Amino acid sequence: MAQRHRVTDVELMTALAHPLRGELLRHLLAHGPRTASECAEAVGSTASNCSWHLRQLAKFGLVEPVDGPDGRQRPWRATVVGLELGELADDDTMRTAQLAVLGSALRQDQQLTQRFLDHADEVPPEWRHAGALDSYALTVTPGELTELAAKVDALLRPYVTTIREGAPPEARTVHAAFRAFLWLTR
Repeated sequence: MAQRHRVTDVELMTALAHPLRGELLRHLLAHGPRTASECAEAVGSTASNCSWHLRQLAKFGLVEPVDGPDGRQRPWRATVVGLELGELADDDTMRTAQLAVLGSALRQDQQLTQRFLDHADEVPPEWRHAGALDSYALTVTPGELTELAAKVDALLRPYVTTIREGAPPEARTVHAAFRAFLWLTR
């Protein structure tokens, strides 16, 4: 099964630290091929700005243009299943870029959650009841946490939008996030 792209290059990590690029890549991963205009509408930018940032992502092989349905439109698609940023680096430049990428992803996570909560009354009941906004405090060893994260990944992976084939017609894109880290007190 397809694996996430592991980011080890500081130049790529720095490029991904731009919030719009991260949002564009996450949008394509969630919704499949989209034109720069469609991306712009989804991320609140302009088509020309999105087009420029999509070309930057393409330089690193993360997205590519694909043939459009009518030959005039030029959709872009993600070429990766997702990104793996690895553990926080010792190198200051890489660490700064990693923190920027993670911060951007966390902000989008929060925005998507808040948007869902703000519009929950408009969501069909079967989707409202199917979702989960749970959190847990776990007592585990580092090895157990590594194993747990791998199991969660294995459970979710068959449903990843860029991987799943033959999804039922009623299937929709949902946002799922899993974070597990040492609970630090003040």
